[in-house]
Amino acid sequence: MASPPFPPLPTLPKPVVSSGFRISKEQLTTVIPVAVAAVVGTYLVSRYFSGVRSGSKGQINLTVNKVSPKVVHSFDIEDIGTKAVYCRCWRSKKFPYCDGSHAKHNEETGDNVGPLIIKKKDA
Repeated sequence: MASPPFPPLPTLPKPVVSSGFRISKEQLTTVIPVAVAAVVGTYLVSRYFSGVRSGSKGQINLTVNKVSPKVVHSFDIEDIGTKAVYCRCWRSKKFPYCDGSHAKHNEETGDNVGPLIIKKKDA
């Protein structure tokens, strides 16, 4: 019997297997969209339920005369004097009069609400 043309290779050590896991490119193309959809879905569901629980979803008036089914104020023009400034943001501590609370409200929310100003024309 003829000897092989090359000498036999020495035995190589076995590779060390790490404790981590490997993910293929094909698996990534599935895992990433599913993970993004799960995160977005969780965020939207939590926002929905936080609004439902608090009962304030879409409410403007958070504190003024909440026992009344409708808050209405009426003023006679003769009682105004030369000028009156009324709140439209519902945050004023002197409601229905404006105390400037809309400035903080606008800064916090990005809104642009301001007061209603009524004044008499100069004769």
